[in-house]
Amino acid sequence: MWQQFERLVSMSIARHKTALCVLFLIPGVSISSWVTRTPAIRDGLGASTSQMGLVLFGLSLGAMVGILASGPLVSRFGTKPVIGTGVAFVVLSMLVIGLGSALSVLPLVMGGLAVFGLGMGASEVAMNIEGAEIEARTGRPFLMAMHGMFSLGTVIGAAAGVVFTSVDFSVALHLSIVSSVGLLALFSNLRAIPAGTGLSRVPTNEPSSIEAAPLWRDTRLLGIGFVVLALALAEGTANDWLPLIMVDEHGFDQSLGSMVYATFALSMTIGRFCGGFIVGILGRLKVLTASAMFAALGLALVSVLENQVAAGAAVVLWGLGASLGFPLAISLAGDSETNSAARVSFASTLGYIAFLVGPPALGFLGGAFSLRGALLVPMAVAIGAAFLIPVTQSRTREARVFSTH
Repeated sequence: MWQQFERLVSMSIARHKTALCVLFLIPGVSISSWVTRTPAIRDGLGASTSQMGLVLFGLSLGAMVGILASGPLVSRFGTKPVIGTGVAFVVLSMLVIGLGSALSVLPLVMGGLAVFGLGMGASEVAMNIEGAEIEARTGRPFLMAMHGMFSLGTVIGAAAGVVFTSVDFSVALHLSIVSSVGLLALFSNLRAIPAGTGLSRVPTNEPSSIEAAPLWRDTRLLGIGFVVLALALAEGTANDWLPLIMVDEHGFDQSLGSMVYATFALSMTIGRFCGGFIVGILGRLKVLTASAMFAALGLALVSVLENQVAAGAAVVLWGLGASLGFPLAISLAGDSETNSAARVSFASTLGYIAFLVGPPALGFLGGAFSLRGALLVPMAVAIGAAFLIPVTQSRTREARVFSTH
């Protein structure tokens, strides 16, 4: 009887993990689908670099609302409804962005990106809380694989984007296909997410532990948050600007620019799926430090090199460096006997602000100077994170078998 019960629990966790991986893949496919078409969208809108920064600012506005609302919503309703609603916004935004591109209406594209940011900001914070909960239940790493699915999604979306770009396929029809497939995947997997994760169980007439000990006073958590912010900014910069940097400032055609972005996405995917093995050998802090330095080096080389082949190769360093920072730092944030969900939400919020809000701001720097020059900002932040990583060292011995230092 006990063995049968264990088998049922194991199957339930497996379904939970599979569903979460698919739901994490959907935003990856979606974001790379419109990113690979940004040169075509830009040309259709007749927008300058600064105007594209303004268009992407819609993403920032929506993301800020989604990110900041996610923690309180999860605390009140649990992760499942926040994930379902957020992912639905992500896939439906593809229709709006495609329509705006087809009609050459800049505010409509901006609005579509706002919906995208709202959905992704809310759902991914909630999914990180789910992923950290799975790690706590199983004592085994999962966040790296989960984020690896996001990166795999960007590879799939980028590969499709390269093909559609090469044949000059309609942006609107392309994004409509992505939306339809995403909705089907959402409805077929959401049911496997259990209800109740992340709900606040603190009575309303008692002070919460968060109020008793504000998270922003935790030096270690702030250090983790900055690392998440830095490497999420490095990843988000590529997701928003890499094809345009390669097309406008390194002289690639649109298809090759999309292929360079696909190379970045593939590097991210390889890094995340191989990360568990590397962390098992070197420990999280050493891997985090190496990740930050690799990302900084890749950003610097893409910024300063004039040779197309060398700049394209540097994207591999950029992708490998950015790949492990987010999931490893979130895993560190969850290493707590108390307030684990709140700590993960705090660190995830900083990360997604950097990922979704920071890169559009670089567009204004790119308009004033150049996009390649703007890359020096995330490079400097990544270097700063590398020096702060020792602060994230836990003061107590970690119980999880995958947490080596």
